[in-house]
Amino acid sequence: MVFQDFDIISERRRLERQRKFRKRLTIAAVSIVLLLVIVGAGVFTIVRQTDQKLNSGAANKESNSHQKAKQDDSAHIKSVIKLVCNSTDYQDRCRTTLEESVKGKSASSTHPKDILKIAIEATHTESEKAMKKAESLKLISKKEKAAFDDCKELIHTAYHELDESISFVNVETKQLVKNEADLKNWLSAVMAYYQTCIDGFGDEKSKPDVEKAFNATMELTSNALAMISGIAEIFSPSDEKPKSEKSGRRLLDTESDPPTVDKDGFPGWISHEDRRMLKAKDPDHPKPDVVVAKDASGKFKTITAALAAIPSNHKGRYVIYVKEGVYDEQVTVSQPNITMYGDGSQKSIVTGSKNGKDGVQTYRTASFVALGDGFVAKALGFRNTAGAAKGQAVALRVQADRSIFQNCRFEGYQDTLYVHTHRQYYRSCVITGTIDFIFGDAAAVFQNCLIQLRKPLKDQQIIITAQGRSDRHETTGIVLQNCKIKADKELKEKVKSYLGRPWRAYSRTIVMESTIDDLIDPRGWLEWEGKLGLDTLYYAEYNNQGPGANTKGRVKWPGFHVIDKDEANKYTVEAFLQGGDWISETGAPVRLGLS
Repeated sequence: MVFQDFDIISERRRLERQRKFRKRLTIAAVSIVLLLVIVGAGVFTIVRQTDQKLNSGAANKESNSHQKAKQDDSAHIKSVIKLVCNSTDYQDRCRTTLEESVKGKSASSTHPKDILKIAIEATHTESEKAMKKAESLKLISKKEKAAFDDCKELIHTAYHELDESISFVNVETKQLVKNEADLKNWLSAVMAYYQTCIDGFGDEKSKPDVEKAFNATMELTSNALAMISGIAEIFSPSDEKPKSEKSGRRLLDTESDPPTVDKDGFPGWISHEDRRMLKAKDPDHPKPDVVVAKDASGKFKTITAALAAIPSNHKGRYVIYVKEGVYDEQVTVSQPNITMYGDGSQKSIVTGSKNGKDGVQTYRTASFVALGDGFVAKALGFRNTAGAAKGQAVALRVQADRSIFQNCRFEGYQDTLYVHTHRQYYRSCVITGTIDFIFGDAAAVFQNCLIQLRKPLKDQQIIITAQGRSDRHETTGIVLQNCKIKADKELKEKVKSYLGRPWRAYSRTIVMESTIDDLIDPRGWLEWEGKLGLDTLYYAEYNNQGPGANTKGRVKWPGFHVIDKDEANKYTVEAFLQGGDWISETGAPVRLGLS
């Protein structure tokens, strides 16, 4: 019995030990699982935190990189704007206008030529605003209303030439640099149109308000003109990489490919129509497309009718022969590439008598108006017969680019010849008048011409030129080269006479290699009004002869110069009009350089 009890006890102890062992195993297993869970959770937390830090760092890095790129873009754009605005006269307006226009644009779209395009577009936009301001003015007098009508025509022309300028900018930089002269020519004309619009209001009460309306427009145009030179200086025509800001050398004198020559010896760039004219037995009298004759021996009796009948789809040059006769009609040539020739400057004559005394705007008094580019006139006379007592009375107004007048005659008194805008060449012509009888804001060269001073009214003085350059960046001026300045046969008494006076602050006139008669006052030049322009104008004389050519007694203005050969070369047909590109192709005789 004792041993039996012991076995029972032993079995119980064994079972108890097994239970405790299983309990310990369970606790151990649970502990291990818990430990694994805790470790896993810790690892997960660490990994998650690490991922978050990595993701956060990457996001911050990307954000910082994006922010830095934006800052770099902004800095680059400001640098380009500063670069192109450095050459302008109205730098605050330049920077403000451009910075506003390029907001949101990337650096890749703000190449200097893109900035120039934006500047010209801003001029166009501002011009539209100016016209709306002018429209809101109360224009009461007949003169004010007439002046505003002129403004509408002039600003419409300005829009067209601004569009031309924008299209000239939409080329590769090499071509843009080559187009520099053309761009300056168009924008100089735009400046003249704005100024002519303002001038039309004369002394009317509304004039200051009109000036104020166009102030921003003219400043923007001036800035665009300045930028063109700046961009030409920044870039080489051989590539589009900017030079350093300090580099200013202009690389515009690169050699061009020699022109191809055909079997007749003409360069390849001469058109078929011009080739036909040059091959004619008498190039001054080519075969006409139409004949105008007062005696009805031609197809038309008036020049106006002949112009109206030109086919709208006509290509190339159109030739009109005007037979001997006096044509009393106000002619406007708006079509491009018209050649008009007569039987002689004192035989085939266009005449009129509109004048300022009768209330007509100077802009509207012209007997003949040449608007279409490439206009050529030969052996024609242009008159305004209003007389000295009628004030401003224009015989011819020209705003046709690359226009040529050969063996022509211009007769009037005050304001005979209005060289309004663009590039103009006069060869072997006669110009007569009394006061400001060659005036305007074109780039005009008179070569081998006779300048005749007529008898003015009592107590009037004679002034040959009144050049109207209003901004120093304009490429305009009047040049008299190898001309003769003398009195008309009716001018017998001594009358105070001058080579010119400054119509605008930056008036520019050069008299060179010419013969000056003794009727020109020793001072040579006359003030317009007080000291207006005396510091900023550019008047120059070079290698003239005759009793009136002595420069010792000339005015002492800062803007007057007796120049040397190197300076005079800047005002030759080749340099000043880029005439080698377009005058020779018409067959007109021309001296491209100095005599």
